[in-house]
Amino acid sequence: MKKNVLIVEDESIVAMDIQQSLEGLGYEVLGVASSGKKALEFLSKKKKPDVILMDIMIKGDMNGIEVSEHVKAHHQIPVVFLTAYADDQTLLKAKSTEPYGYILKPFKEVDLKTNLELALHNHEVNSKMEKELSAYATLTSNIKTSKPYVFIKNKSRFVKTNLEDLYYIEALKDYVIFHARDQNYTVHCTMKEIEAKLPKENFARIHRSFIINVDKINVIEYLHASVRLEDVKEEIPMGASYKQALFKKFNLI
Repeated sequence: MKKNVLIVEDESIVAMDIQQSLEGLGYEVLGVASSGKKALEFLSKKKKPDVILMDIMIKGDMNGIEVSEHVKAHHQIPVVFLTAYADDQTLLKAKSTEPYGYILKPFKEVDLKTNLELALHNHEVNSKMEKELSAYATLTSNIKTSKPYVFIKNKSRFVKTNLEDLYYIEALKDYVIFHARDQNYTVHCTMKEIEAKLPKENFARIHRSFIINVDKINVIEYLHASVRLEDVKEEIPMGASYKQALFKKFNLI
């Protein structure tokens, strides 16, 4: 099935050239918008494009970056920028909208083809990931009803893991790692989301990058600001701002 493209370009000759190139590459051009306003009017129609080729410096009240911000907030359609400007300031502004591609004019068809294919592929991957995270949130919501287990995503499956077998959770950039008794699981999620779902009587955040199962604590190294968990060789660091909240969970003598 052909992928649909919306061209946002105020130079009619350039727009025509782009349209011919796209059709030659096997894409269907749904339309050409010569301004930001016309682009948004087009997006109000029932049939939406799969991807948008957006000139940054279009005429009118909205530039391409402003239109892209609206698209990101309301339509979830990948945007690939077209621009004759390669300066740092333009690039910085463009990056703030998290575009799926950035093509400099004059461009070659191979640039168009590569950027569009990558944009469509990455958008599909991101969409699947968002659906998985939504499913993950639904499955893990049973924690709030005091269920003694959690379902953790592992590749294309959700694996039931008893909370007593979960030792600690570690943040790693955009992912978190669940360190369990028999296996580790890596999930695309944030520590804030995980912390909100785990029962506070069993788990405590002791560092911006670590949540631990408090029942697994063997030793609290007060001076070294760390904790030792049973069956875990590594010491887990403890942030200063989390100490008091952790200590309140125990009868300290």
